[in-house]
Formats: sequence, C-alpha cells, structure tokens
Amino acid sequence: MTVAADHRTTPSPISAGIRGRCPRCGEGHMFDGFLKLAPRCEVCDLDFGFADPADGPAFFVICFACVPAVILALWIEVAFQAPYWVHLVTTLPFLLLTCIPPLRPLKGWLVASQYHFRAEEGRLEDGDLERRSRSS
Repeated sequence: MTVAADHRTTPSPISAGIRGRCPRCGEGHMFDGFLKLAPRCEVCDLDFGFADPADGPAFFVICFACVPAVILALWIEVAFQAPYWVHLVTTLPFLLLTCIPPLRPLKGWLVASQYHFRAEEGRLEDGDLERRSRSS
C-alpha cells in the first residue's frame, strides 16, 4: 500500500515548537523575529491569531534557568566572597546563556500545543449562566 506523496502528517507540538515551524504543516516558519509570531504560515496559510502563549515562556525560563543562576551567584558569593567583577564574568554570562536561548523554543512549543490540543478561551453556555444566577 502506498501513501500519496502530498499527504502530510501534523508534526508533534514539541518538534514543531523547538524548530519554530508551523504546527499544521511543519514547513512554514512560526516566527517573524526572535519572539514575534508571524501573522500566518507562508506554506499552508494557517492564521496564528489563535495563539496566545502570554508569559508562559518567561515563567518556564524563570523557574528552570533563573533559579539555578541565582543559586550559582549566591554560592560564589558565600564560598569565595567574590568581588562584583567576578560575578560580571561568571554569573552574568551564565544567566544570559540559560535564560535567552530557551525563550523561542518554549514559545514555539506553547503555540504548537495550543494548536494541537485546540486550546481556546473558556466560554459559558447559556444554561450555565442561568444556573449560576439562580445559585447566587
């Protein structure tokens, strides 16, 4: 059994996000700049207007990159009582290298996950509103 040549499968959110590719076709670019989302995919014309990762990428970077960098700075300070220039040479580059590069792949992963799982803003149905007003 052969598969048609133009048959495309949807890429996984992780793969599409890390590569910065369209979550639908996996070929078009998701970003216009470093962190700015493109208005639409240039290959399949998917409108990226649905995407709203908000502060998600920054939150993950703060939790998983900034905390170890601060621990490193505190350790250097306590263990060696280092002058400020030592922190500029050690802690600052470590902080920049662990915080800036992961932002784009994380934002791409969040956008691709929103597409893959069809995430959208929550809505109340008419019956829900009536029940809530009666219970209040």
